[in-house]
Amino acid sequence: MQLYFVRHGKTKWNLEGRYQGGSGNSPLLPESYEDIKKLAGYLKGTKFRAFYSSPLQRALTTAVMLRDDMGITVPVIIDDRLKEFNLGDLEGMKFVDAESKYPDQIKAFRYFPDRYDPSTFHGENFDHMIERGKKLIADIVKRYPNKDDKVLLVSHGAALCALIRTLEGYDIADIRKRGGLTNTSLTILDTEDNGKTFDEVAWNETSYLDRKITSRDTI
Repeated sequence: MQLYFVRHGKTKWNLEGRYQGGSGNSPLLPESYEDIKKLAGYLKGTKFRAFYSSPLQRALTTAVMLRDDMGITVPVIIDDRLKEFNLGDLEGMKFVDAESKYPDQIKAFRYFPDRYDPSTFHGENFDHMIERGKKLIADIVKRYPNKDDKVLLVSHGAALCALIRTLEGYDIADIRKRGGLTNTSLTILDTEDNGKTFDEVAWNETSYLDRKITSRDTI
């Protein structure tokens, strides 16, 4: 079966360069609705069994809009295991301020995840986030075991990057080495052995957005 991973549309906090984790939220930007329509056009005709979404509004809005813009009626299943990292005291903090206050941990979060220890600001570590994500994927693979089954999941940049790379067999130390994920991007994984291994079909696909991607689009 195939898993289609979508990062939510760009938000006000994304634009402002603020940390937006598992408890914070800000509205999608107006242009994000156009990006979702473009993704819907790109996926038009793809037959999905279900959509899964993080309960956070930026992801759920993306999921529901994408389904509606595709003109399909599959269920949108909300699952807490697709939430972004709990960032604790970083929630809503500007990147530059976080870098000033917690320089070592912010550097680790972005580039050296095996060294990341968020206990100082009461955040969630990589092991915990990856474990909850893997449990969800195992449930989905078991629920949709057929070769032609396709399921789409809408979640968040840091969480998706960590989960997808782990499913592909990367160690935690290496999950950021190929960069992050862009808002409204698409990544596709395929499994032919009931979730034991996953092959990459597409990574961070954004060609359908038809615009220049900036650093503020990607995490």
